[in-house]
Amino acid sequence: METITQTNRTLLFAEVNPEKRNLLTLIGDVRGKSSLDDDKIKEINGELLVSSFEEFLDKFAPVVYSWCDAVSGSIQYSLTKPENIPDNCVTEIPLTESNDLLNMLITLLGAKGAQGVANVDFSFGNVLDMISPKKIMDDIKQVRREIQYTYEKYAELDEEDPKRLDLGDKLNYQFEQASQNYNNVLAMLPLAIEDAKTRLLLGDGEANQGGQAFKAGLLSMGEDGELKILEMKQEENTQLTVVDDSMNTGLVAAFKEDYDALNDNPSDYVRDLVVRTFCPLKSTMESEIDREAEVQHYNQYLEFYKKSKDDFVKAVKPLIEKILGVKIFFDQYQVKEKGMQPQLLISNVPLDMMVKASNLPRLITYLNTTNDKNEFDNTIWFGIVPDVELNQAGGGKLQRVRFAGNQKVEKAGTNSMESLAILMNTMQPYRVTTFFSFQTGEETTFNYIATEGVQVFKDKCTPLMKKDYSEFVVPCIPNATIIPKDKSGLILDKRMVMDENGNAALSEEKEDVMKMWLEGIYVGAAYEAAGIVAAWQCPEYLKERFNSTSLEYPGVRFDVEADDNALLATTSMTKEISGFTNTIKNAINQTGFGFVFSSDNAQYKGKEIKNITVYKARNLLSSGNAFEPIYKTLVVTYIERMLRFYSGDFKQDKILKFFSSNPSSQKSRWDADREHVNSILQDGDELDYVIDEKYGICTVQVTFANTTRNLKVQLTRKAGEK
Repeated sequence: METITQTNRTLLFAEVNPEKRNLLTLIGDVRGKSSLDDDKIKEINGELLVSSFEEFLDKFAPVVYSWCDAVSGSIQYSLTKPENIPDNCVTEIPLTESNDLLNMLITLLGAKGAQGVANVDFSFGNVLDMISPKKIMDDIKQVRREIQYTYEKYAELDEEDPKRLDLGDKLNYQFEQASQNYNNVLAMLPLAIEDAKTRLLLGDGEANQGGQAFKAGLLSMGEDGELKILEMKQEENTQLTVVDDSMNTGLVAAFKEDYDALNDNPSDYVRDLVVRTFCPLKSTMESEIDREAEVQHYNQYLEFYKKSKDDFVKAVKPLIEKILGVKIFFDQYQVKEKGMQPQLLISNVPLDMMVKASNLPRLITYLNTTNDKNEFDNTIWFGIVPDVELNQAGGGKLQRVRFAGNQKVEKAGTNSMESLAILMNTMQPYRVTTFFSFQTGEETTFNYIATEGVQVFKDKCTPLMKKDYSEFVVPCIPNATIIPKDKSGLILDKRMVMDENGNAALSEEKEDVMKMWLEGIYVGAAYEAAGIVAAWQCPEYLKERFNSTSLEYPGVRFDVEADDNALLATTSMTKEISGFTNTIKNAINQTGFGFVFSSDNAQYKGKEIKNITVYKARNLLSSGNAFEPIYKTLVVTYIERMLRFYSGDFKQDKILKFFSSNPSSQKSRWDADREHVNSILQDGDELDYVIDEKYGICTVQVTFANTTRNLKVQLTRKAGEK
C-alpha cells in the first residue's frame, strides 16, 4: 500500500452536464505530445474528479432546461441548453437533492434498504406520493416554519447585534432555498393547486365539508352559559391580525421585494401566492371568492401540472438514472473508518464523441500520463460504460392495432457495441477493467433474467470475445430496478366540480382522478458492479467484514465467488425478487458468464441476507470452458505495476532481485503471507518468470490454482547490451 496507494480510481464514460467542461476539452491539443504535464492533470482532477455523491452534485450541477412554447401552449424540456431561445425565456431546473423527483427517488432507495423487502412487497405508492402537490406543499410548510422561526429571532435583536447578523446569514440562505420554488411558474403550480383547494374547501376537501359560504367567527359563551359562534366584525378581524401577525408583516414585505427583484415580469397573482404560501396572514382567508373562477383555475392548474410533469419525467429520466447510478457507485463503500476511498472521474462527454478517430489521441495521451508511469496516484483502474444498446427483436409485425399497447420508442443516448469495442481496443494497453451494462428497461431486469435467462446478453457480447481486450471487458447484469414499470403510477389529485348550489367539491368520478406514470426507473448494473469492486479494493472495507485481512495489500486478489465472501461483502441494494430458478443458475454456472448479481434468499450464521449479492464476477476472457474471474486480471495488473516500479521500468538486474529467493524480495514476501483474504498470492497460486535473453523479453507467469496467466514485458537493458 505504500507503493501503490490506490487501486480503485474509476473513469465514467458518460455526459452529465454539457455546460460543464469535459475530459476532451481539458486535455486539449495533444499534437507532438506523449503525455500531459502535472498542472494539466491537477486541472482535470479539479474539474472532473469526485469522491462522494454530494461532491458530484456540487461540481457538475446537473440541470434541466425548460421554456414555454406559445404556439402549443406547453412547457418544453431539454437536457441541453437551447441556443435559439433568449436566456430570459429559459428556466434552469437544478437536479439537486431538493428537487422533488430526485429527492423522492433517493428517499425510496433509503426506504427499501431500511425495510429490506422485495419489489412485490414494497409500497411504492407511499413514496411516489412525495411528488404530489399536497406533499410538495407539506415540504414548503416546513421551510415556512423555519423561516418564520429565524425571522422572529432576527427581529427581536438590535441591528448591530452580532447574533442578528448570524441570523441574517441564515435567513439569506433560507430565502435562497425558497426562491427556487417561486422563481418559476411551473414550480409554483403545486402551491397554486393546494392554495386554490384550501380556499375552496377550507382545507377539508377529503371530507367534502367545503363549499359552504364562509364567515369568520369567534367562539363565545352567552349569559346563560350557552355556547355560541358569533360572526367577527371586520374591524375585530383586522385587530386580531395585527396582534397575531405583527412579526409576519416584515416577512410579507421581504417576500414581495424578493419576488419582484427576481422576476422581470412579475405577476400580482404569483406575488400574492408567494405571500400566502410562505407567510400566510389570518386576514388572507377570503370570505368572498369567485368560486366558479377558482374551480376553473384549480382544474386548469392540475391538468397543466400533470402534462408538464409527464413531459418533465420523460425528458429527465436518462439523466436521473445517471445521477442515481453515481449515488449507487458511492453507496457501495460503506465503512466506519475510510481508507482507500473510491474516486470517480467523470468524462462528461458522450462515448461516441470520445471514440471518434480525431479524439482518441487525446484519451491515449491522458492514459499515457496516468497509467504508463511509475506514479500511481492518478492511475485509472476501472471504467464504467452504461446504456449499451441491446436491440432485441420484438414480436411479429401487426397488420392492425386493435387495442392500445406499448409504443416502441428508440431510447436516446444509448452507446453502440461498436463504440464500446473501439474504446476497449484503445484502452487495452493501459489495463483498465471496464464494467458495462445494457440499456435500462424491462428487458434487463431481475424479472427478465429470472424467466428468460442470460443467453441473449451472452450472444450480444460475442463481438467482444476472443480479442486482446476481452479480459478487460466485464458485462454486468441485471440492471437495478428503482421503480418497476407497473408500480410507477401516482395520484396527483382529483378534479374539482360544482354542484347545483354553487358549492365546490372534489369529484368522485373515476375519470376525474388525475394520475401520472413514471414508466419505471432503472439504473445500469455497471455502476453497482464498479462500485462494489472499487469498495473491496480498500483494506479497511475488507477488515470490517473479514478478520483475516491484511492492511498491507489492496483487494485485487479478493475472490468474491470463494467461500461465503459474497454474503459478507454484499451490495447496498435491497433484494428485488425471490431469486433465480435452478435452471437459470445452472445456465449461468455452466460458463460463468458476466458480472451477475443475485437476489436469492440466503443466510450467514443464522442471519438473513437482505441485500443483493455478487453471484459471478467474470470478464469476457474465456479459458475454453469458462470465463475468467476478474480478480485474475487485477492481480496480473497489480504485479505488472509493482514490477515496473521496483525494477525501474523493467531493468533486468532488478527483475532478478524482485523474483529472488532472498526473504526480503517482493516475491518472497508475497509467498510467505498467504493466509489473508486479500493476500496477493494464496493457496495454490504460484509466481514465476522466464527471461528470453535473445529477444529481451521477460515472461511473468502467474498461476491461479489450475490456470496460468502470462504477462510479457520488454526488458530495459544498459547501453551496449544486445
